Amino acid sequence: MPKLVLKGGSRPPWVGLAAAVWVQIAAGSSYNFSLYSHLLKSVLGLNQQQLTVLGVANDIGESMGLIPGLACNRFPPWVILLFGAFCCFVGYGAIWLAVSRTVPNLPYWLLWLTHCIATNSNAWFGTAVLVTNMRNFPLSRGSVAGILKGYVGLSAAVYTVIYSMVLRKSALNLLLFLAIGIPILCLALMYFVRPCTPASSEDPSERSHFLFTQASCVLLAVFLVSTTIVDATTTPSDAVAYTLVAIMVIFLMSPLAVPIKMTICAKTKKLGSRVDSVEPLASGESDSSQIEPLLTPSSSATNLGSFYENDDASDVETLLAVGEGAIHKKKRRPKRGEDFKLREAVIKADFWLLWFLYFFGVGPGITVLNNLSQIGISLGVNDTTLLLALFSFCNFVGRLGSGVISEHFVRSRMIPRSLWMMFALILMAIAFLLYASALTGTLYVATGLIGISYGVLYSMMVPLASEIFGLKNFGVIFNFMQLGNPIGAVLFSVLLASTLYDKEAAKQGSITCIGQQCFRMTFFILSGVAGLGSIVSMILTVRLRPVYQMLYSGGSFRLPQSSGH
Repeated sequence: MPKLVLKGGSRPPWVGLAAAVWVQIAAGSSYNFSLYSHLLKSVLGLNQQQLTVLGVANDIGESMGLIPGLACNRFPPWVILLFGAFCCFVGYGAIWLAVSRTVPNLPYWLLWLTHCIATNSNAWFGTAVLVTNMRNFPLSRGSVAGILKGYVGLSAAVYTVIYSMVLRKSALNLLLFLAIGIPILCLALMYFVRPCTPASSEDPSERSHFLFTQASCVLLAVFLVSTTIVDATTTPSDAVAYTLVAIMVIFLMSPLAVPIKMTICAKTKKLGSRVDSVEPLASGESDSSQIEPLLTPSSSATNLGSFYENDDASDVETLLAVGEGAIHKKKRRPKRGEDFKLREAVIKADFWLLWFLYFFGVGPGITVLNNLSQIGISLGVNDTTLLLALFSFCNFVGRLGSGVISEHFVRSRMIPRSLWMMFALILMAIAFLLYASALTGTLYVATGLIGISYGVLYSMMVPLASEIFGLKNFGVIFNFMQLGNPIGAVLFSVLLASTLYDKEAAKQGSITCIGQQCFRMTFFILSGVAGLGSIVSMILTVRLRPVYQMLYSGGSFRLPQSSGH
């Protein structure tokens, strides 16, 4: 692996995080499928089964991140973002050509492939910014994952506002925007997403900076939901619509306030230090007996040095013994909390417990997301815009909230993050039972609960995988975990939900099923799957408890000696 050049200083990581926010919004393009799927169905003459399979193509493309994961260890982030922009342009450009009839009679298999390519750009975008920022902020992994995954959760609402107020609900223009606008955005930002020298100890101001970023994210979420409701209940004028979009852009730019504030404070301190240095120089005072070193070791560095002192001594003795031929050196396998390669991780029980835990959660969650329109129509809600906005907002709450809460308890109580995944799966199981009951008002409550649970699972898997298996090969391991997404979509959305839905629709003599029986059996099965996932999560939590006690025994994450870029 070539050595990446690290950017020094405390401000570049925050500039990169602010740029990553926009890239993460771009990485949520797959959520737009429900906004243009009706155009695909009407223009290309697709049936519901064919449309569902295209939705699965979205999930497959988005989750195929093993190649981006490998690439992030060999190339700088801008190369990863550049290839993602290329995939986005080619994929959505081809879909636009087919739907606009510029290229008529595009084969169905090729249309399926273009959806995979288009949404595969999200894997390149997400991997580039997530891996880079997790490495730039290794002591605040939960907060970083919560923020970045939270913005992905908000991307559906951002695109809905653009679709409604700028593109005037034109699905064709939306596809053109995805094909041209997103690549241009990522090309403009790719310079700012770069690996930086991570801090060796906690910065007291870092907590306030994260709180500000999280607060601005929450305000953006509230604004987006309010804007969606206003658009759904009224018809805003062009001036009002563009004003609301401008306010949204300002909210998206708010994380830049952190590096700007740091720049202003640094210049103020520099100016103050120059003024203070004038007095002793003018009076000729100097004390040669008090000479301080330019660099002093931090307390954390000292502690880490003593922590690994015995290991270093034993390593030296081992090397001497090997040189004398007394023993043969045997490579030690990594322990949990150290850097694993993928082939070393897959033989661990914790790896598969985490994989199945994630699979049992995101599989049912993606089934609801892919079929949200049909679920709403079957239960008497024809306009599902509010349902999608509700799911997006609650998804964001789950992602950001779980990052904040888990970070607090992992530092104060050393509680594994998998515990919050267990609570999310229990909540999801209850939500599916509410769906199945079809009582008045339960549709919105259940959709909100599913959104929260789905967000928690996505957000918690990221820091959990990095804490167990390290950051060195995090991109590959994280994207392997995400394979649970397309596999769950195929099993639960296509083979289960669509099959049962079509059977009920056939009984009614129509392609559209109406009534609670359309998804009732599906909801009962998915509730059981989520319940099984909660049991797996409980087992993993018990196994990880001593690991977290070791990693966070000092109140913050203890960086392994071999950690690095």
